[in-house]
Amino acid sequence: MENVIVDLIAALQERLAIIGDETSRLDQEKHMARLRAVSERIDKLEAQLPQPVDPQLAHYLQRRSYHKALELLEGRATSRPSSLGRHGGRPSKSARV
Repeated sequence: MENVIVDLIAALQERLAIIGDETSRLDQEKHMARLRAVSERIDKLEAQLPQPVDPQLAHYLQRRSYHKALELLEGRATSRPSSLGRHGGRPSKSARV
């Protein structure tokens, strides 16, 4: 699972970098091909996430809110990487004390 999360973070970062790449936009066909390729990779990685997926993460990915998904993953990856695919990414009641 760790590799899927790491790969998803990398793909989301790559997609945002492509979007912000002014030079890439000069060749619109190539730019769109790059966006399609990374978007397909994101979709494949999303399908590989362990179930149940954090509902908030699932929402962001389904709505293509990739910036928000990345923020969520980066924030949680530093604190609790193993919780991203299970139980909504929240600690149990006993862990919250």
